[in-house]
Order: sequence, then C-alpha cells, then structure tokens
Amino acid sequence: MNEVRAAVPSAGMRAMPPGALKRLRSRLYQAISPAEIVRRLTLDSVRVRRELRSQVLALLKKETFVLSSRQQSLLVESVLDDVLGYGPIEPFLRDPGISEVMVNGPERVFIERDGLVERADAAFEDEEHLLNVIDKIVSPIGRRVDESSPMVDARLPDGSRVNVIIPPAALSGPTVTIRKFRLNSFAFEELVEVGSISIELEKHLKRAVLERRNIIVTGGTGSGKTTLLNALSGLIPPRERIITIEDAAELRFVQPHVVRLEGRPPNVEGRGRIGLRDLVINALRMRPDRIVVGEVRGGETLDMLQAMNTGHDGSMATAHANSPREAISRLETMALMAGIEMPVEAIRRQIAGALDLIVHVERRSDGRRRVSEVVEIGECDGGDIALSPIEAVPIG
Repeated sequence: MNEVRAAVPSAGMRAMPPGALKRLRSRLYQAISPAEIVRRLTLDSVRVRRELRSQVLALLKKETFVLSSRQQSLLVESVLDDVLGYGPIEPFLRDPGISEVMVNGPERVFIERDGLVERADAAFEDEEHLLNVIDKIVSPIGRRVDESSPMVDARLPDGSRVNVIIPPAALSGPTVTIRKFRLNSFAFEELVEVGSISIELEKHLKRAVLERRNIIVTGGTGSGKTTLLNALSGLIPPRERIITIEDAAELRFVQPHVVRLEGRPPNVEGRGRIGLRDLVINALRMRPDRIVVGEVRGGETLDMLQAMNTGHDGSMATAHANSPREAISRLETMALMAGIEMPVEAIRRQIAGALDLIVHVERRSDGRRRVSEVVEIGECDGGDIALSPIEAVPIG
C-alpha cells in the first residue's frame, strides 16, 4: 500500500475569515463578468492575471476584516485560482512535482508526490463550490455530470486525465481524480538513471524495439505502464509510420510520422461512441508500420493480436496484470470479449504467435516504479504458453 502523509494546515489558511474567498469572488464578478474574463484569457492570460490581481487587492482594501500580508497574498491567489483555474487544486496542477490530485469530497484533498500520497492543505468552501469546479472541467468538452449521469471521464486542456463521480454513486461526496499529464516524457536512458530499469534490460529492450518485436507492458494501476510504453515508443526509428490508439491521449512522440487516434464516449443522448476496437480496425487500413495501443481492456485485444500476427511487427500495448503469467490469462479473457466464438486454445495460439515480450512493471511501497521482470513468449505447447524469464528482479 502507498504511505499516506498528512500535511499540516498553514496558520494563514486556518485563520482566514469565513466566507472571505466567496465574498471577494462575488465582488470581482460584479466588477467584471465571467464571460469577459474568459474572453480576455484567450488574448493574454498572463496580463489578465496581473490585472485581476490588482482588482482583487483593491477590493480587499474595502473589506473590514484584518489580515496579515501573508494572509492577504494567500487570499488574493486563492481568488485568482478560483476565477481563472480550478480553485483550491489549481496550485497542485501547476506543480510539476505532483503526479496525481485526488479530491474526496469538499474537505479532503490528497496529492501524490514522488510516488507517495499525502493529504494536502486545501479544501473547497462546500459541495457547491466543488461541483462548480467540476462543471468547469467537463463543460468545455461537451460533457455533463448530474444525478442521472453521475460518472464522467474528461481531460484538462494540458492532457491530464480526469475521472469524476458524484452522489448518489459517491457516498463521500463529489470525487475527482486527476492523473496529471507529463509534458516531457521520460527518455529511455532516464529510466536507468532513476533506477527503474537495469542497464542490461535497457540494452535488451532497445534491441527488441529496433528488431520490431511485439511488446506488451503489464502492471498494476499507477505502476508506470504508460511511462514505460512512452519510453519504448521513443526508440522507434523516425522513418516509420506510427498509429497510436488510446482512450485518453497520454502518449507523446518525437517522431515526425505519427497519427494519433482517441476513443470517444457516448454523448448525453447515448450516441457517438467510438470504441478502441473500432480504432484498431480502422488503423489497419491506414498503412501503419507500427500500432501502439495505450491500453487493451476489451474486445480490441483480439483485433490487436490479429494485427500483430499479420505483418504489423514491432507493435506495442499495455494491459493491467499482476504478473506476466496472469497477463496471458487476462489477454485470453479480453479476447473472448470480442464476441467471436473461438476455443481458448486457439486464442492462446494467437497470443503465442503475436507477442514476443512481456515487460512487467511494479510499484514499490516507497513509491518507486521499476521493471521487475521481462519474459519471452514461446510456443503454445499442450495448451500452455511457454514463458522464459530474461531477468527477474534486476534492481535491488
């Protein structure tokens, strides 16, 4: 389990007059409408923040409550974050050292830093305040969340992935989970420097990518599968045409010839869904040299395996699994979700023929992520697929 550290609330935040943030925000909106703020933001966001700061300071001088200079600064920045961004969590979204933000109701905010979870010194005014921020997240992409549709997946403008679930489905109050988007993906060499992979395995995997071997990266939630897939994808030669397929676009490529495809959930009328399986099938018509699937989790697994078996060598994907052997079982199950009647042994032969390597990553209790095992996939003999470990637990 992840260690959870409680952050000590700052004295300035504890002593803030009740309702001060709401009063200043309301008075600012009386002076300048939200629509006008949005219009100005499209022109020059830095200048708008500077101008609004001056306006908030002027409004603050008219208030009767007494604040220290530090409390004034905190309050002004809180108003600006609320008006221009996503309220109390805006500083965490700007902090490059924070990888995840988790809001468990209006009063409980947690962040992940360096692989460890800690409680943040932040809170929303009330449930209405949190719901307003949620609406600010989902509205720009044409989504909605309410009692009739209490769950939604969204994405911030910078690519960060957002999941929202509200009552009655969430008993602890509106809950928001934001997995932040890393602007600069890890180069493969960096993974060696931070201790995520051994030098020997780095050389082996580099060779495997250049030799166009089919690779699947497995691991649990938050273990670093996408990070490793991105690093592996960065090794693909620039002359090759790469088609990426994701539920929410997270992969970053430096190669010039990349076509990015992204699934789409149904709209509020329940129409317009584009599933990963549709995208995999379509990708085969786009003359790909390699197909990279962000994560297989359903019937698209069978189409991916068939693509790997029919000339699209060097393709990659990730899948949830707790071990390489379990990954084989999960791939079988997901392939059956395609709805095509096939005996399990036939699916296993598809897996054995399609995949060359399983790279398994894990997340330790101290927050470190590492490649724990790489196995070569052999033939399907007697109904079982042979797995040959290349190196187990390479890093102490």
